[in-house]
Amino acid sequence: MILRLRPRHVRLLSLALGLVSATGFAPWHLWLATLLAVAGWMGFVRAAPRLRDAALVGWLFGLGQFVLGLNWIATAFTYQAAMPAWLGWVAVVLLSLYLAVYPMFAAMLAWRYRANGPAFILAFAAAWIATEWLRATMFTGFAWNPLGVIVMGTGALDLEVAGRLARLVGTYGLSGLILLWAGAALLATRHRLRLAAVLLVPLLLIRFVPWPSAPAAAPTAPELRIVQPKIGQQDKWDQAAQSANFARLAGLSRKVGTNPRLLLWPEAAVPDYLEEEPWARARLARLLGPRDLLLTGGSALVYDRTGKLVAARNSLFALDPQARLIGRYDKAHLVPYGEYLPMRPLLSAIGLSRLAPGDLDFLPGPGAQSIDLPGFGRVGVQICYEMIFSGRVVDAARRPSFLFNPSNDAWFGAWGPPQHLAQARLRAVEEGLPVVRATPTGISAVIDADGRLLDALPWRQAGVIDALLPPPLTPTLFARFGNALPLLLSLMLAVAAIACRRIRR
Repeated sequence: MILRLRPRHVRLLSLALGLVSATGFAPWHLWLATLLAVAGWMGFVRAAPRLRDAALVGWLFGLGQFVLGLNWIATAFTYQAAMPAWLGWVAVVLLSLYLAVYPMFAAMLAWRYRANGPAFILAFAAAWIATEWLRATMFTGFAWNPLGVIVMGTGALDLEVAGRLARLVGTYGLSGLILLWAGAALLATRHRLRLAAVLLVPLLLIRFVPWPSAPAAAPTAPELRIVQPKIGQQDKWDQAAQSANFARLAGLSRKVGTNPRLLLWPEAAVPDYLEEEPWARARLARLLGPRDLLLTGGSALVYDRTGKLVAARNSLFALDPQARLIGRYDKAHLVPYGEYLPMRPLLSAIGLSRLAPGDLDFLPGPGAQSIDLPGFGRVGVQICYEMIFSGRVVDAARRPSFLFNPSNDAWFGAWGPPQHLAQARLRAVEEGLPVVRATPTGISAVIDADGRLLDALPWRQAGVIDALLPPPLTPTLFARFGNALPLLLSLMLAVAAIACRRIRR
């Protein structure tokens, strides 16, 4: 039936299938629709008469998936006055035009194996893993919504199965396996049930193999209080709202009980410069009990050798009851155009600005680091956007007992926060570490080392989460070897594709 379609119809359907595939991501979680859309798209790629036709089919599919899946980016432009709001959709489309290149490359590589069904599917999965990893790496990387994240939705594939696979081959490997399962559906439509069953065998095997699972938090585990103040982006940087914002944070942070607790505030929760202003530290310390600690987002100032203020850092500060800063983490993976403006002299001259307010660009920190918290263990910090980068969130030399992901999703509309949460759950699964999230408007959450959502505050709702810190697991296979594992899987699939093609010949 595919061969009977006119080329323009194939192109339109490829774009439509890309749009449908985006519904498997949060907030819709229609993972089966994504699986079927990918299977249909693979059929179009295989039926393409020429390489350039396969490339166009691949690119249009990617364009549809990214334009719909990344629509939340447009919302960010509505929170600043320097640029018109409609420019947000221009940004979404332009970014999608670039990101669609990666599915295009995967389609082009797989197309060369089109004469042999099993080889084609194996090659497609191998190419998808490689190109998805490249998307997360090239030009600072943009790892948002890898295909593997569709398993983290409600009613999706068995979370236990998905977790075991992610611990073996990571997110990008999981994405490749989803391509294999979509390929199984494609083969099944061509009455190749035996070959389709072979591709589904790993699901059955991994489901029944014994595997360590995260235990519940012990009654003596450290106590957490996560604060979600419901401070919208329109109020966050408003000078007139600063007192009310702090009062809201302070009111939700009130002391309950006598046990020591770890108080967790969102990214950039404090507008004061804590390293420069002792009064600001003292004000925060008054909220703490004698054995409490506070983790809060803020900014650190950067000076040159002459003492001139030249930049800032998006930071996380650890504060004790004596108003001492006992640790600081600086965000390493900054958002272009959000936290710094590339080619600032040129772009500023034509009226463009970064989305986060301020005249100082942020500078990146050194990368994943852990902070020792007396009485609470060791925390690894990933601020906001950093959490989406598989294999790059943990300091392996000083493995933490949990990850803290302070974030500001207040300007990412209704789609951005649940997508961000789903990716944080995948990091918990991969690394075998619990993840704690604190955001100003949601979704704040406690996630155990199996990726299960133990507690969460809904989007745009003020409140707190009082919880015990879940325990970590021993380092997973992925925690030990990182993205070498999905790349090795990609190589193995490629070798298998070559072998299948030669056997057929």
